[in-house]
Amino acid sequence: MSHIGRAGTRGKGAEQGVDAFSQDLVTLLPRLRRFARALAGNAAEADDLVQAACERALRMKDRFAPGTRLDSWMFTIIRNLWVDTHRGGAARQRDALPLDEAETVPGADGAALAEWRVALGQVERAMLRLPAEQREALALVCIEDMSFQEASDMLGVPIGTVMSRVARARLALGRAMAELERVGGR
Repeated sequence: MSHIGRAGTRGKGAEQGVDAFSQDLVTLLPRLRRFARALAGNAAEADDLVQAACERALRMKDRFAPGTRLDSWMFTIIRNLWVDTHRGGAARQRDALPLDEAETVPGADGAALAEWRVALGQVERAMLRLPAEQREALALVCIEDMSFQEASDMLGVPIGTVMSRVARARLALGRAMAELERVGGR
């Protein structure tokens, strides 16, 4: 039985034709997409990263050690793919996602939802201005809810380095958001 980490355990009675590894991978998709989005900054590139990582994992599943954390293994694959695609040049500047048509969501306060999406877009843009090392650490600890030790193990750096990167990232995000407030942003 493989261990997929915080995503939970595989359900009993697997669908016929789908192996346990593939089921665990499907369970992780939302977390993989969040992490890829934190690195890439846009949904299309994040989806491409997740797809490439899943293809690689399925090709190399014989290299996955049963009993270890599938989530950490997959985050590492995504991170390596992202680094490979951005090596030798800065990432392209990205535009924020357009606001959804909030008034079409039943029961939603369209104005509040639109305001929340604007603020989320501002945080996302501020996060994309962080150095990649800080953005990775912040995404793993604050978005994926990994412990500093788990992030340290995944990134292959000392725990103190992860703590430092997260602290610097939080300070930088705080300054960026305060600056937006000062100039009349959200």
